[in-house]
Amino acid sequence: MKKVLVVDDEMAIVTLLKYNLKSAGYEVAIAMDGQSAFEQALTNNYDFILLDLMLPKMDGLEVTKRLRQEKIKTPIMILTAKGEEYDKVIGLELGADDYLTKPFSPREVLARIKAIARRTEDEQSNETEDQEKQRDVYRFPDFIVDLTNYSVEKNGEKVKLTPKEFELLAYFVKRPQRVLSRDKLLNGVWGYDYVGQTRMVDMHVSHLREKIEHDPKDPQYIQTVRGFGYRFEGESNQNN
Repeated sequence: MKKVLVVDDEMAIVTLLKYNLKSAGYEVAIAMDGQSAFEQALTNNYDFILLDLMLPKMDGLEVTKRLRQEKIKTPIMILTAKGEEYDKVIGLELGADDYLTKPFSPREVLARIKAIARRTEDEQSNETEDQEKQRDVYRFPDFIVDLTNYSVEKNGEKVKLTPKEFELLAYFVKRPQRVLSRDKLLNGVWGYDYVGQTRMVDMHVSHLREKIEHDPKDPQYIQTVRGFGYRFEGESNQNN
């Protein structure tokens, strides 16, 4: 039985989620503040965390940040009453896997948990397979992308990317010279369609350009295709 940690200080929401998760066959643990959530996630092996942003003692963004710093890879979905794009994007940048704005449907929560679980299982399976293979490295004049070791180097120095930035870069380098729509990138990198959230792609592309391009304002690699999406122009010398 898979275990889910529900973190929210509103008892009505906790009760609703607990009932629907248990009905779907999940074991459910509860935390009513951020500090308790952080401590429980450190000491228990949860399969999923549903995390409110506005929490006493420690907010959800700080909980996410600290868990990822502690190398806790449990998938996290942020539940928030905040509709501002900034809060959503910051949560994803810190390592959350998804977000859902209140009010939400329990059915949608369960569907997203299943979707993220499938993607996580696929990633873990692919990681195991990759470890058994030789290194998969894409070399460009200005930087190197090592897909096996999840690392990027620019001019001999490590480049620090967030997990989603790395996934987006990997998606690009595997598909050079192809025009990719924002919707295609959302589906390919985030796992399913974030309706109306194409701005998220633009923000991640902007961050990538800042980290890998010689001149982010005049990018050499990630080219904008006006009115449609992006095209990766780099030709790599790939080593397997």
